[in-house]
Amino acid sequence: MRMTTTLLLGAALVLLPATAQAQEAEATLQNPRGDEVGTVTVIESPHGLLLHVRIDGLPSGVHAFHIHETGRCQPSFAAAGGHLNPTGKAHGLMNPEGHHAGDMPNIHVDGARKLQIEVFVPDVTFQQLFDDDGSAIVIHAGPDDYRTDPAGAAGDRIACGVIVR
Repeated sequence: MRMTTTLLLGAALVLLPATAQAQEAEATLQNPRGDEVGTVTVIESPHGLLLHVRIDGLPSGVHAFHIHETGRCQPSFAAAGGHLNPTGKAHGLMNPEGHHAGDMPNIHVDGARKLQIEVFVPDVTFQQLFDDDGSAIVIHAGPDDYRTDPAGAAGDRIACGVIVR
């Protein structure tokens, strides 16, 4: 009996890392000229997504930061569509009728045009990110006001990166 228990426990430990391993994806952020300005590593957790963000080369200041519904980033970045919103809610972390799944807090880029942060996005899955047309990370010229539908009055899209596995 002891040998059987040891073998079963050993087999379970061998299989555990493969089943417990989190899925990862990445978005390389580019400005409209095609220059790389950062990366976002996306890790799926049991309760949402953890984003590791590294920015190097965006204008200093406060910028809206969102997951968009389409995995395309042509120069105006309009091809990324609207915010990821699988539940059809209004926009805004402060909106009583919101928020989109892709709404995230503003980012604050320092005077050296750099930023490193981690952001948790609850209740979003890789299945939602990697639907038929994928998803993208988009950064806007101005801050998100957290209320105005559909995009928080955040201004032009200044960086975009398609999320890829």
